[in-house]
Amino acid sequence: MGPFDGQVVLVTGAARGQGRNHAVRFAREGADVIATDLCAPVGGAPYDMATPQDLEQTRRLVEAEGRQVVTAEADVRDPGVLAAAVDDGVARLGRLDVVVANAGIAGSYPVADLTDDIWRDMLDTNLTGVWNTVRAALPHVRAGGRGGSLVLISSIAGLKGLPNNAHYAAAKHGVLGIMRSLANELGPEGIRVNAVLPTNVNTRMLLNDAIYRLFLPEAEAPSREDVEPMFHAMHALDVPFVEVDDVSNAVLFLAGETARFVTGTALPVDAGALVR
Repeated sequence: MGPFDGQVVLVTGAARGQGRNHAVRFAREGADVIATDLCAPVGGAPYDMATPQDLEQTRRLVEAEGRQVVTAEADVRDPGVLAAAVDDGVARLGRLDVVVANAGIAGSYPVADLTDDIWRDMLDTNLTGVWNTVRAALPHVRAGGRGGSLVLISSIAGLKGLPNNAHYAAAKHGVLGIMRSLANELGPEGIRVNAVLPTNVNTRMLLNDAIYRLFLPEAEAPSREDVEPMFHAMHALDVPFVEVDDVSNAVLFLAGETARFVTGTALPVDAGALVR
């Protein structure tokens, strides 16, 4: 028996990284999963994105935990496509209890290089995409009449300005506005709404050549080892980044019964970055 037995969880951006880990962890704790991902490049994200093969691997990993999973290639920027994917998943799995609005992109640019297209892709994915996720999922959560939990993935950039990341910080600050407003609006229905705020996470979104060059622009070919001391310097704890399981621990806590009276909370998983 697991704490999420009989429940269904939606995870966006589930093909790899944090999203895949959330999906697998929920399955390990008894939930069936609706897993969506764009599985295609996005402008302004200077690293390789997840693929259909990655999403298929997420499917296999969830099934290996003995749970059902419905996957869909769906862009959170497209509300119609996303809603259709969620509707299909609920029709096949029977209900929806937990929503993890995880899909997002990263990309750091000085203000002089931050084009209109890069700005638009970031806000459309990381802010409007969260809103589209909530709107696609909420009717199904409400229909169960059991309450529910929405967990929105923000960032330390939701509370702190980061240089070369005006577009990212704007989006992640906006996610907290959505969370706080909906916590008040949906609370009377027993639907809790919270956010998780990770620092650097050990995924491809952080560990890529574009980030290395941003930190060490004069170096010819900077590596992960070259930039790790700078990642360390961001934190009060002596670590360069957290692991995906650290973020999933917070997500599952907020989604579960042990957090039954927790709503409207922005929970950092930040190794002390916000006190630096």
